[in-house]
Amino acid sequence: MLKYSKQRESILKNLRKRCDHPTAEMVYESLKPANPSLSLGTVYRNLSLMSENGQILRFSAGIGPDRFDAMTHPHAHFICQKCGSVIDMDFVLSNDVLKSASSSFAGIIEDANLQFKGTCSDCLGKNIKNHN
Repeated sequence: MLKYSKQRESILKNLRKRCDHPTAEMVYESLKPANPSLSLGTVYRNLSLMSENGQILRFSAGIGPDRFDAMTHPHAHFICQKCGSVIDMDFVLSNDVLKSASSSFAGIIEDANLQFKGTCSDCLGKNIKNHN
């Protein structure tokens, strides 16, 4: 358990209110106006501590810096290859998929992350408008 920190609490509250899977810089930029003494290093350190502690998820979207997610239950992400947005999906890995992967692997699979990549609906809409 992490010792209480007012800055860590504000970072966690900010992350819980968001669904855009922000980077550390995005969290910093949103908190800085109300917390002028907050440093980017403090945000990075606290996000790292909370992800190591299991309070939040840290993952790579394959584009740019790591992203953070307050939803720690197993779920998939969709990553738009055009705009870089990360969207939660209600798709959960089934036990059948994990069993299938385990049957072709000599080790023990304890966890898995699933990411889908493509073009989000917003970018698809922009493409349609640009072609008309």
